[in-house]
Amino acid sequence: MTQAKFVEGSILRHILVMSSTAAVGISALFVVDLLDIFFLSLLGEHELAAAVGYAGSISFFTTSIGIGLSIALGALVSRSVGAKDLVLAKRLLLHSAVVTTLISVLVAAVVTTFIPELVALVGASGHTAELAESYLYILVPSLPFICLAMALGGALRAVGDAKLSMLSTLAGGGVNAVLDPIFIFLFAMGIEGAALASVLARIAVFIIAGRGIVVKHRLLGQFDLSDFRADLKPIFAIAGPAMLTNIATPIGNAFVTRAIADFGDAYVAGWAVLGRLIPVAFGMIFALSGAIGPIVGQNFGAGQFERVRESLTKAIQFCTLYVVLMSLLLFILKSQLISLFDMKGDSAALIEFFCSYIAVFFTFSGILFVANASFNNLGKAKYSTLFNVGKATLGTVPFVYFGGLWGGVYGVLIGQVVGSILFGVLGVWVAYRLVDKVAAQVRLASMAIPVATSIPSGAGANEGEDIANYVAQNLPSATNPLSSSCVQMAQLTEEQESEPILPIPYLDDGKP
Repeated sequence: MTQAKFVEGSILRHILVMSSTAAVGISALFVVDLLDIFFLSLLGEHELAAAVGYAGSISFFTTSIGIGLSIALGALVSRSVGAKDLVLAKRLLLHSAVVTTLISVLVAAVVTTFIPELVALVGASGHTAELAESYLYILVPSLPFICLAMALGGALRAVGDAKLSMLSTLAGGGVNAVLDPIFIFLFAMGIEGAALASVLARIAVFIIAGRGIVVKHRLLGQFDLSDFRADLKPIFAIAGPAMLTNIATPIGNAFVTRAIADFGDAYVAGWAVLGRLIPVAFGMIFALSGAIGPIVGQNFGAGQFERVRESLTKAIQFCTLYVVLMSLLLFILKSQLISLFDMKGDSAALIEFFCSYIAVFFTFSGILFVANASFNNLGKAKYSTLFNVGKATLGTVPFVYFGGLWGGVYGVLIGQVVGSILFGVLGVWVAYRLVDKVAAQVRLASMAIPVATSIPSGAGANEGEDIANYVAQNLPSATNPLSSSCVQMAQLTEEQESEPILPIPYLDDGKP
């Protein structure tokens, strides 16, 4: 039986286990993306690397929508598991998967229709643009498979099965790694072969993750149209902001790519290598953002707010240490990396500059990942949207523009870093304040109830469990599919959400 496994035991151990297992799978896929660049570089055309860089900006946008949907599914399922409501978990999983399918099919259709315009928008032209278009025409239609795969992987992590989630992505990476050289070289398909291998890898991840949900955990409920309509509000309450949050990053990245394109395709080729190298080097940090969500969600659902706060602290400490160590490794190996991908001239110079001076500042992107994961699982997904959209616009556009104007192509990278620092620090500060505020509101709610229904506190009882059990028994669930007491309490602070379930006063104006 699926249980809430993160509400007890060492927080740091949970973070390490969840992050490391997820990182193995994530890094496997990113390593294969890096191999795409490596294999294509062997063909001797630098336009191929630049084309993958341009196409990657657009592909990143589409998959980020899937990431946003998977965040919603993982957050809803982890809360329900934390509140020990498996029936609700199954129901929300199925309905979230249906929403994911519908949205991903629509996005794939729209993006496929406008591929030439999008490629031109990110700065590609001539033969390089044609190569990028051919890559995207094969890859983009497979978006529903990768979106569902990520969503189901998020559900696996939400119930604590990080190992199977890891194995699914490992399998996808293996499929891609095997098929890449076959399609690129043996079948002489070039960049189209790399795209086809990625499509088949996405399908493999989807099949394995889906089997884990349906067969192993039996978490797939039965579809009911009336329940589906009722669940759309809580699903989109997280999915809407989470999608906006995640597409903000590739939009900002596309602006950076466009700014670099002004200095020539050679720099874009170097940027394409970095775009594949960063996720490999910092895969653990990308995994951390997904790992911390279920831990926060389950403890939030169980009313254990001290563990929620500790989760934030441990995740930030881990992120900082890991980025510093990996940045040192990149600095030491920068010459070997440049030689490995046969980068020369401007391409090599850009990679060397990044490994020497820029990589260490990924710390601030990492801690913003942690903050956003916390927002999504504390009922404040709109905050994630605010910070990511802010970083992609106010934290990117002016800094990158003036950085490029004053410092050339290197100024573009420096400008991007400055924005990351500002929004990373602010995001973490707000996350801590939010945890403290939600905890205080739950306690205030419990004190506002008449004495006759006061919280029972037996000998040795855990305060968080008392609160969770108390509100679960005293808050009506019929009016809201999210019957987890703590979720309902968190919704009381949302200015534009539904009416409060209980007339409990705000602590302040509802802002952090």
